[in-house]
Amino acid sequence: MIRTKPCVFAIKDRYEITVLVTEVSVMWVKVGDKCYCDEYNGVMKSGKLVHKISVPMSELDKAGEYTVYERAMIERTPYFSKVSEACSYTYNFYPVKDGNARAYHIADTHCLTDEPVRAAKAYGDIDFLILNGDVQEDSGKLEYFDTIFEIAASITKGEKPVVFSRGNHDLRGMFAEELADYTPTENGNTYYTFKLGSVWGIVLDCGEDKDDTHAEYHDTVCCHIFRQRQTEFIKDVIKNADKEYNQAGVKTRLVIVHNPFTEQIGDPFNIEADIYREWASLLKENVKPHAMICGHIHECYVSYPGDEHDQLGNPSSVVVASKIEREKRYYAGCGFEFGDGCINGRFTDSNGKTVDEFTLTK
Repeated sequence: MIRTKPCVFAIKDRYEITVLVTEVSVMWVKVGDKCYCDEYNGVMKSGKLVHKISVPMSELDKAGEYTVYERAMIERTPYFSKVSEACSYTYNFYPVKDGNARAYHIADTHCLTDEPVRAAKAYGDIDFLILNGDVQEDSGKLEYFDTIFEIAASITKGEKPVVFSRGNHDLRGMFAEELADYTPTENGNTYYTFKLGSVWGIVLDCGEDKDDTHAEYHDTVCCHIFRQRQTEFIKDVIKNADKEYNQAGVKTRLVIVHNPFTEQIGDPFNIEADIYREWASLLKENVKPHAMICGHIHECYVSYPGDEHDQLGNPSSVVVASKIEREKRYYAGCGFEFGDGCINGRFTDSNGKTVDEFTLTK
């Protein structure tokens, strides 16, 4: 009844174990001797073909495995509901350890699956996966969300953490408002922080890439006020620095965001310069990230502060890391090794080749 292996999303100090199913069911996860349910105020959820279960990061890291339990919902009635016998599936889990860590970045696959997986495998073993927006074509069809889980399952097998960021195409279509049921949120927000081993990151969400009034959207987005809320979020993170990027053990500080917002690429995409300039300034002066990792441009390159791509003041070097040529079934992403004194990056493609390499000094 489980359609793909689980996706273990990392968010703040917890994981959200998310599972696609073939029929409506109730689900819970056991970690050690504790059970965690997909529930809402004590009511087990059974209305959708997806389950999302929150588990404390420390508990799963310690246990090193988890078991997913599921009962098919045969008939849900006010009294004596009918469910099937429970099925269970056990998965190993490998937390990101302190010290050097390896990750692979994928964005802008637009429903390609085999090609980005081949690019990731060309890089080799990783400790966690970054899925950075526009992984699906858009949100016009619910089945497009499957791409997220097919890619994650092929690379992580439900055994390693995934960091997820929303892209601009994800806001488009009938099911855009349901994406939050399938992907991680913090208090309903698609922006948050995380810590995996020695790597700390802040995930930001630019929303759409054109002004809210653009005819393409026809009053279906309100991203300006959404971005204003994130300005306050960044300030709150800075106020809590000792529990965020300045906490003990952090050796690498990242910004994960789909759109490289300090790069202005021309009308109608040159929007929110004041907001994005403030984001960059706040991050640069306080968080001092070692890298900002993005997609969106459908190319692979590194933008350094002050270069031709930097119009609004890069908070750090910006790695744009997703090249797609859909008609050629070609894809390239980027692998990262986060070390003590530097970040080593390698762009790899669906042909199994290394396209380019770079090193960022911390």
